Amino acid sequence: MTDDRNSDATDARRLRASLARLQRRLRAERGEIGLGPSRYSALACLYRNGPMSAVELAAEERLQPQSLTRVLAALEEQHLISRRPDEDDRRRVRLEITPAGIERLRTAVARQETWLADAMRRRLSPVERELMLLVVQLMDRLADPEG
Repeated sequence: MTDDRNSDATDARRLRASLARLQRRLRAERGEIGLGPSRYSALACLYRNGPMSAVELAAEERLQPQSLTRVLAALEEQHLISRRPDEDDRRRVRLEITPAGIERLRTAVARQETWLADAMRRRLSPVERELMLLVVQLMDRLADPEG
């Protein structure tokens, strides 16, 4: 029984380490786009979810709202996000990604996807690429909050 748990823990450690290495590589491949990890993550969150308040964004990013203050100020200064009054509650402010923010994200994502597609084509056999698609489904299942 202990061997199974040790094996599971070792497998989990290897998977986590591999995912971290791939994430670091993808960050490097997106190149210098003037966004650190926090800014990139906040911008991507606004792109995925649409306009939201700073409190909602902080919750989505699992941060304290105060932690986002500088990140949001920098994104706004770069004209990548804008602040607009909430239509339902004028006391609240909604954050939204601007066309410039969308373009910056698309540039970064295109660089990452180009590198990844090329790496998969060069380094993996057709059978390994098929296995990779299966792994993607398994990782999606692991990441599912309902699972």
